[in-house]
Amino acid sequence: MLVLEYKAVVKKSQSTAIDEAIRTSQFVRNKVLRYWMDNRGVGKKELYQYNTQLRAEFGFVKDLNSHACQASVENVERAINKFFDSCKNNKPGRKNYPKFKKHSRSVEYKVSGWKLHPSKRRITFTDKKGIGELKLLGKWDIHSYPIELIKRVRIVRRADGCYVQFCIKVDNQQDAPLTTSEIGIDVGLEYFYSDSNGYHEENPRYLRKSEQDIKRVQRHIYKKKKGSSGRRKARGVYARKHLRVTRQRNEHAKRLARNLCLANAKVVLEDLNVSGLVKNHKLAKSISDASWYNFRQWLEYFGVKFGREIIAIPPHFTSQECSNCSARVQKSLSTRTHSCPHCGHVEQRDVNAAKVILNRVKARQCGLGETPRPHCR
Repeated sequence: MLVLEYKAVVKKSQSTAIDEAIRTSQFVRNKVLRYWMDNRGVGKKELYQYNTQLRAEFGFVKDLNSHACQASVENVERAINKFFDSCKNNKPGRKNYPKFKKHSRSVEYKVSGWKLHPSKRRITFTDKKGIGELKLLGKWDIHSYPIELIKRVRIVRRADGCYVQFCIKVDNQQDAPLTTSEIGIDVGLEYFYSDSNGYHEENPRYLRKSEQDIKRVQRHIYKKKKGSSGRRKARGVYARKHLRVTRQRNEHAKRLARNLCLANAKVVLEDLNVSGLVKNHKLAKSISDASWYNFRQWLEYFGVKFGREIIAIPPHFTSQECSNCSARVQKSLSTRTHSCPHCGHVEQRDVNAAKVILNRVKARQCGLGETPRPHCR
């Protein structure tokens, strides 16, 4: 599945109509979820039947395209299935029990409710919400794809405006250079990641660099009267500051993941529980700023796209183990150099951990347990 996103040129009346469509989609989702909570044991069929009852009962729900309402029901169905899978697999911690949506920012249409202009630079939403025709801005070449392959159209509201996303059912795989290189990477806070070849990627710390500016803009919000247009504009400026940081993180993670997957046939990393790590209030902001989970998502995406192998291993004792003799050397987080008293091996802590991560996969493939033989390194 390929997703192409365009910026939409929206008038004030269209912006109001988009907000109404998003609220209606959220209303359907929350009502269907409440129906499931009150009637345990109901299945997929009953949820869609209840959606039909909502369309008959509420006129504003009927004004939204029927496929958009079905997409909201599918959202609930995915949340329910994720919850049951977590329970079935005994996932530690919270089991992702479905929650009500309070601030939805998107509405999704399927194959109806919209019509693409022959130039494919304009799209018209044909339901009764009154969105109408939107002009699309962007450099994506959607002209090369038949309209029959567009399976979803999503309107997304962000701090800097509205966007239209097209989900296209195509094979997104691409040819990549032939290579047999293997690499282990250890993500961190001092460096964004360190690899088994001794390379360190600097941590950009986008939030830290913009923090003073963000705090200054945030103070302006509380100087405005509640409910005033000035306060609303100040909140918009504040939201755009955070959106810029988010986009910087995403582009940084995307670029690094793409380069790693192009240069290596196999990339090995730790299977970190980031949601658990951010519970440490002393490191939570720095961990969130590093955006490790986003980096892993892009690695897995480009791994599929370029036909590379992305392996995540348990992170236990990777920082304590010696990459040369596999002995465990206890060290605190402030100790940045690994010095093994057993074999005398001295190396930068993160590089040593990256080598341990790669060695564990080689050992597993050779069937030798945790300690690989020299010919498996």
